[in-house]
Parts: sequence; C-alpha cells; structure tokens
Amino acid sequence: MKEQQMTGVHDSWEDKHRKRWQMAGRWRNDLLAALLLACFAFWINRGLEIRGLYMDDLYLWSCYGEQSFWKYVFPIGSTRFRFLYYLMAWLELGLIGTHIDWIVPINILLNTGLAFTLYQMARKYSRSSYVGMLCGFAFLASRLSYYQIGQLYGLMETMALWMALGILYLLCEFLNDHGGRDYRGFYAACGLYFGVCFVHERYMVLLPLFFLALLCRKVRRWHLWAAPAGTFAAVQAIRFLAIGSVMPAGTGRTQVAETFSLGDAVWYALSQVAYLFGINAGPDHLNGQNFRQAPSWVMILIVAADLMLLAVLAAFLVKLVQEWRHCGSYLCTSLLFMGFLAGCIACSSVTIRVEMRWVYVSYAGALLYLSWMYGVLTEKMIKQGTWMRAVAFLAMLTLYVILMLPVELYYRGLYPRLYFMPDQQRYNSLAEETYGTYKD
Repeated sequence: MKEQQMTGVHDSWEDKHRKRWQMAGRWRNDLLAALLLACFAFWINRGLEIRGLYMDDLYLWSCYGEQSFWKYVFPIGSTRFRFLYYLMAWLELGLIGTHIDWIVPINILLNTGLAFTLYQMARKYSRSSYVGMLCGFAFLASRLSYYQIGQLYGLMETMALWMALGILYLLCEFLNDHGGRDYRGFYAACGLYFGVCFVHERYMVLLPLFFLALLCRKVRRWHLWAAPAGTFAAVQAIRFLAIGSVMPAGTGRTQVAETFSLGDAVWYALSQVAYLFGINAGPDHLNGQNFRQAPSWVMILIVAADLMLLAVLAAFLVKLVQEWRHCGSYLCTSLLFMGFLAGCIACSSVTIRVEMRWVYVSYAGALLYLSWMYGVLTEKMIKQGTWMRAVAFLAMLTLYVILMLPVELYYRGLYPRLYFMPDQQRYNSLAEETYGTYKD
C-alpha cells in the first residue's frame, strides 16, 4: 500500500513538473513569436512617420486641447458617436503630449499586438505555430495597414479590427463547443459587439453572425437569442439619444441614405474581393497604383500566390465532398467565416468609395479562415502520424507568403501616391522646419 501511495505521489509530481515545463515552453515560444513579429513590424513600416498633424488628425488633436473630457469623449449631437474610441484617443493624446513623432511607433506596437493575437488564433485553428507565424507575418506585411500605422486615427481601425476578430473567434468557439453548457464566450462576444459599435459604427453589420451561430447549433434557449438582439437594440437606442439618428454616416461627410447605389455597392464589393487576392482594383489615389499599371513581375507573383490559395481551397472542397456525411460542423464554421467576410465587405461597400484600410479586417479574417482550412485538411494526418503528407499544404501557405512579400513591398513603395500622403509629408516637413528653427 505504501509503495502504491509513493508511486502515486511520484507520478503526480512528474505530471506537475511536466505541465510546468510545457507551460514554460509555451511562454518561451510566445515571447519569441512576439519579438519576431515586433521586429518585422518595425522593419516593414520603417518609412512611415508623423511629425505634423493635419486634416482629421489635426481636428482630433485640436478638440482634445479645447474641449472638456466629457464633451470630447461623448460628443452629443455629432454625426458619429464613438465614445470608446474617443476615450482611448484621449488617453493616447494625454500620453504623447507634444511628442507627435511617437504616434507611428505606438501604432506599430498596437499592430504588433494585433498580429500576435492573430498568430495565437491561427495557431489554434491550424494546430501549428508555424502557420500562426505565417499569418502574423502576412498580416503585418500587407499594404492594407497604411492607415493604421500612418495616421493618428489609425488607433480607431486597430481597436475595431481587434474587437471584430474577437467576436469571430468567440463565435467559432461557441459553434464548435458541441454539447457544452458554458455560454460565457457567447455573452462575451455580445459585449465585444456592443463595444465595437462605439468604436466604429459600420461593425453593426456583424449582428447576423450571432444568429447564424445559434441556428447552426440548433439552440432553443430564448435568452441566447435575446442577448444579441437586446445588445443591438441598446446600441441603436444610445445612438438615437446621442446623435438623433440610427443611420450610419458615410465617408467624406456624406450620408449613406443619400449616396447609396446598388450597382456601385456590388462593384465596390467585387473590388474588395480583388484586394484580398492582392489585386489593386481601385483608382490610383486610393491604392497607389491600379493593377493594370503594375509591372509584369508583380502580376506574375500575384497570380502564382493566388494559385497557392486556390489549391488549398480546392483541397478543402474535395475533403468536404469526400466526407459529406460528417462535414456538418465544417460547413457551419465555413458559413461563419464567410458571413464575417461578407459582412465586413458589405458594410464598407455602401458609401462613395472603397479605401484599403477597410479591407484590412477582411484580410485578417481571410487569413484565419485559411489557417482553419489547413487545420481541417491536416487533422487526421497528424493524428495518424502521417504528418509528412501535410507538408504539401504547408508549402503552399509558405509560398503564398513568400510570393506576396515582394508585391507588398512594391506597393508600399507607392504610398506617397495615396490621397493623404502628399499633404502628410508636407506637414511633416513644416513641422521639422519649425522645430529646427525653434531649436536654433
């Protein structure tokens, strides 16, 4: 009996030691991943800087200096009510003070945190740290990040993107928690939905995702159906009381109700899909250069990279056909991902133009979807020990990132052509001259 007790204690000690060792290894890997992503983020964005503010950034800064905290954070009667973003902007402006040149490094650090979150999500979906890192690097390298890094208002896009991905992740977890009775993740997603609507109102369009997840899980509990509906109603009530309207305002001081055109919306949606596949489908002043004007080597690399994506997608579709009797959960999760992409694309296609910054959230969602498809394709291979068969899919994802990196670097070199960059560079120069004169 004593020997059995001693053996049990020894096994328990070994289990605890093994778990601590595994936890330490996981923390070490995460720290290394964060450092690599941070180094890459600072390198890829090394050409961006802010030394002087203008346009929306200048207006935001001037309001900070002229208005009280309550009026700044809660602009009653304005065309937009984004109090969560304005709160964070107030904190950021209080932190940087007159150090305008800190804005870009802060934005880079925040985008690194976002890339690290994407890495963790993709790692879980794919069951591979390597795939997670590929998604993180692809996200940071994307030319779509220009606004989040190069403008003070980039904080708004980063916050909204972070919260939108959180909603997607929590709903995926809820959807695949078969038979589970813990609904805290679903309620947390409702909380994030409430928050993201007061960072940027266009994310109100994510509401149907909640009902899709409930429908796919065949949930009959009325309080789960009431939670997102009540959250949406609360958002609309607050917006109506604060600004007197529930209709989101358009870009460029326009009203969606006045400028909406179904034909334009469809065209803008198609152009956003093209952006996801590396093709600049809009006018030069919005993306630097239309794809028709790009050098042939850029087009060749884009086609080759897209072929890698299409190969993974084709393999995934073949798997669904082969296992059609048992692929219900795969289809539901795919519907959730596609619903997320469709919603993000739709909400930014109803105004007067498509800016690349609006496509960044769709691109992040597409990377997560890609990592999830890789996990589905390789799940049985890894369990059966035939992981070498997964190398082909791993090679496709690696080639996609490698092929797209020169393309992204090329388009990043065209940032000076973007609509706000000439004025931004002019204000940077004026600020430098003024500071230099003051120093002398």
